[in-house]
Amino acid sequence: KAKMSHVKQVGLLAAGCQPWNKDVCAASGDRFAYCATLAIYIYQLDHQYNEFKLRAIMSEHKKTITAISWCPHNPDVFASASADSLVIIWNVTEQKVVAKLDNTRGIPVSLSWCWNAGDAVAFVSHRGPLYIWTISGPDSGVTVHREAHSFLSDISLFRWHPKKKGKVVFGHTDGSLSIFQPGSKNQKHVLRPESLEGTDEEDPVTALEWDPLSTDYLLVANLHNGIRLVDSESLSSITTFNFPSAAASVQCLAWVSSAPGMFITGDSQVGVLRIWNVSRTTPIDNFKLKKTGFHGLHVLSSPPKKKSCSSQYPTKNHHTSSTSEAVPPPTLTQNQAFSLPPGHAVCCFMDGGVGLYDMGARKWDFLRDLGHVETIFDCKFKPDNPDLLATASFDGTIKVWDINTLTAVYTSPGNEGVIYSLSWAPGDLNCIAGATSRNGGFIWDVPKGKMITRFSEHGKNGIFCIAWSHKDSKRIATCSSDGFCIIRTIDGKVLHKYKHPAAVFGCDWSQNNKDMIATGCEDKNVRVYYLATSSDQPLKVFTGHTAKVFHVRWSPLREGILCSGSDDGTVRIWDYTQDACINVLSGHTAPVRGLMWNHEIPYLLISGSWDYTIRVWDTRDGTCLDTVYDHGADVYGLTCHPSRPFTMASCSRDSTVRLWSLTPLIHPLQINILADRCWDEIISNTDRAVESGAPPLLCGKVSRDIKQEVEKWTGNPRGKKLRWFSECFSPPGGSKNLWDLVAVIKGQDDSLLPQNYCKGIMHMKHLIRFRMVSEA
Repeated sequence: KAKMSHVKQVGLLAAGCQPWNKDVCAASGDRFAYCATLAIYIYQLDHQYNEFKLRAIMSEHKKTITAISWCPHNPDVFASASADSLVIIWNVTEQKVVAKLDNTRGIPVSLSWCWNAGDAVAFVSHRGPLYIWTISGPDSGVTVHREAHSFLSDISLFRWHPKKKGKVVFGHTDGSLSIFQPGSKNQKHVLRPESLEGTDEEDPVTALEWDPLSTDYLLVANLHNGIRLVDSESLSSITTFNFPSAAASVQCLAWVSSAPGMFITGDSQVGVLRIWNVSRTTPIDNFKLKKTGFHGLHVLSSPPKKKSCSSQYPTKNHHTSSTSEAVPPPTLTQNQAFSLPPGHAVCCFMDGGVGLYDMGARKWDFLRDLGHVETIFDCKFKPDNPDLLATASFDGTIKVWDINTLTAVYTSPGNEGVIYSLSWAPGDLNCIAGATSRNGGFIWDVPKGKMITRFSEHGKNGIFCIAWSHKDSKRIATCSSDGFCIIRTIDGKVLHKYKHPAAVFGCDWSQNNKDMIATGCEDKNVRVYYLATSSDQPLKVFTGHTAKVFHVRWSPLREGILCSGSDDGTVRIWDYTQDACINVLSGHTAPVRGLMWNHEIPYLLISGSWDYTIRVWDTRDGTCLDTVYDHGADVYGLTCHPSRPFTMASCSRDSTVRLWSLTPLIHPLQINILADRCWDEIISNTDRAVESGAPPLLCGKVSRDIKQEVEKWTGNPRGKKLRWFSECFSPPGGSKNLWDLVAVIKGQDDSLLPQNYCKGIMHMKHLIRFRMVSEA
């Protein structure tokens, strides 16, 4: 059998920056990077378009990344550490591991390249010692720093001096510093804030940076006692800086290398960026950039410059900005004695947001406003809008994304604990039901941003799945570790409690019978219940899996057919009418989680697994049509919208959402539509479509609706037919834009263009008009 074309990735919603560890953002030249929980995202300036673009994703770590450090003498290389006691040296340009140290004798909380010491990286965990890993050369291997060990307080972070070889400072959780330099007396646990002297109180060092123009001066931030400039030689505090509000506390700081004596800080509670100069004790200026607090800051050491314009692009790039060679004048602040340099700050926030802020122009050059920072367990499209995708995460939030722009439109209030599952209300009710690990279930009113109902029938037991009935919008099902599948009305009245012999992990309402629901249980069985009877016993019990059953899914196209995924690594297809397992899909090498039937091709089933893969199956004969390896961790959720059945979304423990085009699997169908073949070669009933060896044929509601509309159309319907099918087949973003341009070229009145036309590619005759409208 000829190998099918591969499923194609068409969109990536990157993970946000993690809030757990200190050294999780870094920059070098025209690149910056930040650490999500399990991956590192590297952005690079595209000199032609003068904007930062995602350059690479490093996903070599299997446990939480704890620190990153860019090599000071090789801009292509950085080091990273993780909770699996691993340090990795990675080359950005070649996108490969250069070296790996897999036993760090403790989890590194901070790491840094050794300045002026060739290929050596230092790392430390909790109370030390400081280890130095020489990566190459005759002295390669790990050594222990002779003095930096046996500390009395945990280490928050450490910094090598960039010019004074071998000089290093440690910041501790008790608020003290430890300073070591060759040829001088070691200073352990000195310079605690004065208010802490003689007490056992802790005030952790949150940030620590050497003055780039001094061999001895050091900026120190403590969480509660603020910022000090200290002298590491005399062990004295030179300046204590004062905040406008006593409630403000510093999370991070960075020197601005292009402006001597200037530094910036990020507040921990609110996203306020403050500009300071060492010559005065109060901020020069304050910018509120976000509602949520800062997590990390890093100033690009040299603002990236655009390459000179080549004759190939004589006009396109001929403009100036803070990243071009014609550097704009500094911006004057409210205090006219100081001016802000044209510099860029990489800003990371507690909600996962990441941005590059142009301090001179006072604007974002780049901003990903927020992102999940932990495992995404579930994703679902809004029933009445295929452009809106909801995601549920370990980080305690549900977020709703516009998949055309890959930006967040709504986010839930948070603090829900782990959210395992979500389910949209039917139609246009604009509510989402969520299931949590400890706090029961809830209904979130999305536009109002409020939790409007909570379900507590399972107590503190984890709810693994929640399903809102789309045939009867008053009913919601949940299944839990307490062994119950509970059916209740949306106002909380319990209708049925189905007891299982062990934890229940998955449930799914039948798409043909509003009173039928299937469950997956830890006892390895699939059960089907019928709500119209008073019995609490299942109508059917399907046995065959050799480990716990997680999700179950009814086929949307074939009545009585359902599938189940298990920890035994298989997917089983069951025929309810025959009381039988009609196929076993084997290929995954770990437990199966994500499951999704296609809404148009009745035999097409897709599964996601803890083996990091997505598999596409032909359930007629059990063939695996394709295996997708792009995710960097367990794949939990798979979904598509019935009106866009060949665009799939997936979510994973790697904290990303990815969009996929499935159209390569049905190329013969596309060719038949383009060639204007007869309907029998495009659309069919399910019986004919599932015949062994039959080519792919459409059987869903969307294709039937298109056929009906085309047959009603008078005149030549070919253009309409192509447009409707292309919108069904194509991934988001491009198709509608293309057809709008076709309509403009064919003379359609501009008043009929959609509102979002000006956000895409426009016809040249509209450029000036829409620019004037946007400027007005």
